[in-house]
Amino acid sequence: MTAEQVRSGIPAVTVRHGGETLLIAPQWIGDAVMTQPLIAALHAQGQRLTVGALPWVAPVYRAMAEVHHVIEFPFAHGGLQWVARRQLAKALRGQFQRAVVCPNSLKSALLPWWAGIEERVGYRGEARWGLLTTGLPNPHRHHRGSMVAHYLALAGTRLDEPAARPRPVLRVVPDAQAMALHRRGLTPQGYYVFAPGAEYGPAKRWPMGHFAALADALNAPVLLLGSAKDSVLCDGIVAVSSRPPHSPCTSLAGRSDLNEAMALIASARAVVSNDSGLMHIAAALGTPQVALFGSSSPLHTPPLSDVARVVWLKDDVAYQPALDCAPCFARSCPLGHTRCLQDLSPARVINALADVL
Repeated sequence: MTAEQVRSGIPAVTVRHGGETLLIAPQWIGDAVMTQPLIAALHAQGQRLTVGALPWVAPVYRAMAEVHHVIEFPFAHGGLQWVARRQLAKALRGQFQRAVVCPNSLKSALLPWWAGIEERVGYRGEARWGLLTTGLPNPHRHHRGSMVAHYLALAGTRLDEPAARPRPVLRVVPDAQAMALHRRGLTPQGYYVFAPGAEYGPAKRWPMGHFAALADALNAPVLLLGSAKDSVLCDGIVAVSSRPPHSPCTSLAGRSDLNEAMALIASARAVVSNDSGLMHIAAALGTPQVALFGSSSPLHTPPLSDVARVVWLKDDVAYQPALDCAPCFARSCPLGHTRCLQDLSPARVINALADVL
């Protein structure tokens, strides 16, 4: 146990080298990306890693070199789904010596317990006493600091200095990139990607008109990526944009899967996104990017990349009046004005793009 762990009351995680490990993945894409340094640390300890993930997160783990196998969990949002979890636990019984549970929910800890996995590591979450053999104190999400460090602690790794923080790394095989480019009639670095959505809520979404104005100012085609939930927003950006037909603004929201989205991000000239899962994917792929922050904080969930630039009015001393309300971490603006995003002009983003490129 380190001196810091003694002071903070955080128990040391016993590391067993070698053996089969089941990692229960978070359900959010951004959080999944942030677990890559944890997976690299477990791999370095000699663990052979199988990741259990929900279908919309599974492609992230297939892009991690250290993952041996990915199991797509047949679960949906919400509900304990007792029967399905018990059946899967029965099928997994005897296959793993260790489980690392990333989410804080009760249901995420049930499966390794029912599967009889001897060592079960995770954070103390909702009513999980007895389900974990090693439970770390769970700080409030607004005070837990870096998510990379938060997850790394599950491997017994403590980061005393932010500068020592590892960065998530994903890789998309060249054939997948070439196939995606061919399908969409694109050339490497010949287009921009926008990710206008943010699953958490509208207080994290830059306005539609701002995205359209930015698209009109660029000298290459623009692809809009996102889930089916983002299709109305992205189609609206296309409708407002006045780009010429030979250099279009095209929405693929709901019309492509995460595998293709990752391949297109990997080959893009640059990415402009809100604080979202696709922002973290762009950073882990090393694609130049500009990340737009409003109600959330880049001190908590920054894009971890040398070719990323953050635009956040909260840390702009020249912006007046000061944004005393940010970051509020709310899904919708409690004050009804969303100044943190409305006042973030396309011109600022164009300057940040010029800097990163």
